[in-house]
Amino acid sequence: MNRYMLFLIARRAGAGILTLLIVSAVVFFITSLLPGDAAQMILGQNATPETVAALRQQLGLDQPLLVRYFSWLGGMLHGDFGTSFASHLPVTQLVAQRIPATLELAGITTVICVPLALVIGILAAMNRGSALDRFLVISTMATVAVPEFLVATVAVLIFAVKLHWVSAMSFGSPDMDLISYLKAYALPVLTLCCVLVAQMARMTRSAIINQLDSPYLEMALLKGVSPLRAVLRHALPNAVGPIANAISLSLSYLFGGVIIIESIFSYPGLASALVDAVSNRDLPVVQLCVMMFAACYLVLLLIADVLTIAFNPKWRS
Repeated sequence: MNRYMLFLIARRAGAGILTLLIVSAVVFFITSLLPGDAAQMILGQNATPETVAALRQQLGLDQPLLVRYFSWLGGMLHGDFGTSFASHLPVTQLVAQRIPATLELAGITTVICVPLALVIGILAAMNRGSALDRFLVISTMATVAVPEFLVATVAVLIFAVKLHWVSAMSFGSPDMDLISYLKAYALPVLTLCCVLVAQMARMTRSAIINQLDSPYLEMALLKGVSPLRAVLRHALPNAVGPIANAISLSLSYLFGGVIIIESIFSYPGLASALVDAVSNRDLPVVQLCVMMFAACYLVLLLIADVLTIAFNPKWRS
């Protein structure tokens, strides 16, 4: 890896840190503008103004907005994310309980999506212009156009309400048997896969087709190499960069779509904690959850940029 590549990667990382800083300011100021008074919601409507004022002072809500932001940012940089307004527990403790469930859902979805998308994209590219290719392209475009909340709602109505194959509420526990575990994750994973597989398959198809049009691959086919061998041994390794970039960008969608999915299926993950915190005006929890989603999203974008730089022959030379 030469100096120019290291410079590009460092510049991307610096841009990501700056973006995260801007996101922190936007998140803090927007959450501060949410309707209602956090202290009033914690104490209830029957609380006296003196009690509400005392709690506001205790929570630091009586300070100017900029002072509160820099105090929160300084604490966050030192690992202090504050205390929950609702439960009076450290925010890190509350969020840490939800992270494994969200990572498990994202991991299962990734394990299923990536191989399936690669197979669909390679099949479509190898049969370019055929009926199979047209069917796969139309299917993926139609799937991307459908919102995930609609896919989730239809899936619940069909598989949970009508057929009673699975439950509308999803949560896996360690003592579950394999069948119960698959049933618990079937609907949320299916919903997330619909959009992710379609996006990755389209990008994989485009990357493979670009390689199939290359002179070296045409020469290999003329020499008698089978199309499947030409794709797997020649086209696919040279298309790793664009495909890995596409996978990273598509997986970054998980940190947006999972909010809707966890809410619909009552999945006890980080996204559902964010929704509950917004309802309860629990600002420290909201701020930390949003910052974690933004950080994960930016990390995946950085990985996509690094892969693009690493596999670009112009920058490697």
